[in-house]
Amino acid sequence: MLFSLDDIMEYIEDNDVKFIRLVFFDIFGNMKNISIFASELPRALEYGVTFDASEINGFMNVGESDLMLRPDPTTAEILPWRPQHARVLRIFCDICYPDGKMFEGDSRNILKKSIDDLGENGLYCEIGTECKFYLFNLDEHGEMTDIPHDNGTYYDVAPSDRGENIRREICLTLEEMGIQPRSSKHAGGPGQHQIVYNHGAPVEAADHVMTFKNLVRTIADMNGLYASFMPRPIPDKSGNGMHVHLSLYESKTGKSLIDIGCETGRRFIAGIMAHINEISLFLCPTVNSYSRLGQFEAPKFVTWSHQNRQQLMRIPTNTVGESRLELRSPDGCSNPYLVIALMIYAGIDGVKNEMRLADPVNVTYKEGIEGLVRLPRNLEEAVRFAENSDFVKRVLPRNITATYINEKRREYKEYLKSEKK
Repeated sequence: MLFSLDDIMEYIEDNDVKFIRLVFFDIFGNMKNISIFASELPRALEYGVTFDASEINGFMNVGESDLMLRPDPTTAEILPWRPQHARVLRIFCDICYPDGKMFEGDSRNILKKSIDDLGENGLYCEIGTECKFYLFNLDEHGEMTDIPHDNGTYYDVAPSDRGENIRREICLTLEEMGIQPRSSKHAGGPGQHQIVYNHGAPVEAADHVMTFKNLVRTIADMNGLYASFMPRPIPDKSGNGMHVHLSLYESKTGKSLIDIGCETGRRFIAGIMAHINEISLFLCPTVNSYSRLGQFEAPKFVTWSHQNRQQLMRIPTNTVGESRLELRSPDGCSNPYLVIALMIYAGIDGVKNEMRLADPVNVTYKEGIEGLVRLPRNLEEAVRFAENSDFVKRVLPRNITATYINEKRREYKEYLKSEKK
């Protein structure tokens, strides 16, 4: 991690860096970038880099279009897959107005604000994520097919698992970029994989999700494959979730609070459960997201359990050094900055309003469950929940919420039209 201008410029010279990739994200979590020459970085760090925000959905209009990228030098990492001569350094950016005021529509900034609010309540958290993905073959024109790279299942080994060398390459590249892998495996679907890496502070964790997804897609492409984080790319097989693990602590003492015997932790969990349907649009943002929910081990109801992996939230029985909640509904098409921010805000609301946590549910769906609240059945339901939510309106900027809801409503209408053809 590089902190000072002298440090980063020395690093650039020592590593033959010629290009700086300034990375930012739209409200839907799509990666965008502007490249500058390394010699321009001191100016960029001091003054920022202007870009036309009217070209980014949900940002600005044409009559008031300029925004600034402010590079965050602590995120600087060389892209290992780019040429080793005249190398490329990637830096994540915050977005602000020309006068220096932070742009409220920057999802990275929204997450930072949620962390500040959490701190004002005497709390802090750490986040870990798990993103599954599929590998598909490409055709002779380099286009994606619906043919999985292999026919392996959970924990298979070669030759059934044909992705072990690609996972190895991904893990080594993650390590090279400062993200420490912990484990990798073949997942349940044909061509489906999972790589777990270390947790961290919320913004760092969201940055790592974005790095991971970009890296996986790049390594797959270099190997003649296509990597998909689509929630359910194969209709009758398991889906791709982005499970979010959250550990909550007391700021003064560092005491772990995600414990069923801890009232603050119970209220924090209850807050997430209470607001989950209102925020599902941002956690499960596509039509395809809702074909995943309720299938295989993906959740269907607003329930929690210690060990049952079909429930919305899992709170594993504490082991040494581990105390966390696992939210299992988000998927890989979501914007992780918004997902984590909304989890934090919902948890804060639960603590402030002393919400009561319901009893755990340990039965499986096949055994029958009555009287439980369902997650949204489709994108249209999720849009309605978000649109009618005072909570969402309170914690997210109005223009961002309106743009997000309008875009998702449009996507659902297009889906209905396509289904009628």
